[in-house]
Amino acid sequence: MSSRINRTPDFDQFLKVLWRRGTPDHLPFYEHIASSGFIAERTGKPFDRMSRDDRQYWETYIDFWLGMGFDCIPMEIPLKCPLPDAHLEGALSHGSEANVVIRNREDFEKYPWPDEASPIDFHHFDTVAALLPDGVRIVGGVAAGPYEWVSMMLGTVGLSYLLLDDPLLVEMVFEKVGNLHRSADRQLATMDAVGALRQGDDLGFKTATFLRPQQLRKLVFPIYRDMASCAHHNGKPFILHSCGNLAEVYDDLIDFCRIDAKHSFEDAILPVADFKKLYGDRITPLGGLDVDVICRREGEELKAYARNIIEKCWEDGYWAFGTGNSLPNYMPVDHYVTVLETAAEMAG
Repeated sequence: MSSRINRTPDFDQFLKVLWRRGTPDHLPFYEHIASSGFIAERTGKPFDRMSRDDRQYWETYIDFWLGMGFDCIPMEIPLKCPLPDAHLEGALSHGSEANVVIRNREDFEKYPWPDEASPIDFHHFDTVAALLPDGVRIVGGVAAGPYEWVSMMLGTVGLSYLLLDDPLLVEMVFEKVGNLHRSADRQLATMDAVGALRQGDDLGFKTATFLRPQQLRKLVFPIYRDMASCAHHNGKPFILHSCGNLAEVYDDLIDFCRIDAKHSFEDAILPVADFKKLYGDRITPLGGLDVDVICRREGEELKAYARNIIEKCWEDGYWAFGTGNSLPNYMPVDHYVTVLETAAEMAG
C-alpha cells in the first residue's frame, strides 16, 4: 500500500471548479471510476472479492478515495434491469451482443422492467452517506447511461438494424430507460450527502459518435437535459463522462443539455488542454491525464508530464486533476500516486 496523501477534504473547493465561481484553495482531484483490482492493490485489502452488500466494501471504498486526497466519493449503482450472464457459452462478445434482451416488440412487452419509483438500489447511497466525514460529498449517479443501457439491451448490431427496421421500438426503449434514469436522478438530487450528479455514457470512438448527431439529439440528449435539470433544480451541478470523439455535439451538450463539466479525454482525440482552449469559457473539463502515459512513464518524466498539464489547465482555477478515463487494473498504483503527489505539491 502506498503512502496516504494528507489533505483536509473540502467539497466546496470542487464546487467552485464545477460552478466556475470563485478561486479554489487547492486543486481538486476527480475520477469517474476505479477498478476493483486497483482499489485492492492500493488499499491492501481484498476489495475485488467484497460485495456491495457488505459494510466493509464501502468503508474500504471511501478510505481509498480519502487516502488519495479527494474531496468527493464518485459513486454509481446500476439500474435494476436484469441482463444475461455475459459469460454464457455462445455469447458473441462482452461489449456487443452478449447482453441482448430485446429483439422485437414482444420482448419489450415481456421484459421485467423495474418500477420507475425504484430504479436502483438507493440504500447503498444511504450506507455511504452515514460513513462520510465532514467536508466530503458523493458525486453520484446511475452506472451506465441511457445509450449504454440501450445498446446493451438491444445489442450494437441489433440497435443498428432496428434503427431502420423499427425505429419506434428504439424510441420506446430509450424512453423507458430514460425514465428510469430521470427517476433515479430526481431522487439522488434530493439527498444531502450527494453534492453533484454525474452520468457516464460512452457515446463515441476515436473518430466519431456511435449514433449520428441527429439521432443523439432525438434519443439521448433530452434525457441528459432532464437529468441536468434535476441537479440544477436542487442547486447541484451535473457532470457527464463520455469517451469518444464528440466534436460534432459539444455545443449540444453545453447549450442544450446544460451539463456543467465534462470528463474523459484522450490525447489521440482531443487533449484536455486543447479542449479547454475551445470550450473552457463555457464548461469545466475534468481530468485529462492520458492513461497510457501514466502507465508507461515513471519518475521525473512522469512528474514533468503532470506539471505540464497543470500549468496549461489550472491557471484560471476551473479544472480538476485526474486521468482522462479511469483507474484500470493494469495501471501501476505508484505511478498514479506520483502524479497525485505532484499535483498536491504544485497546486495545494
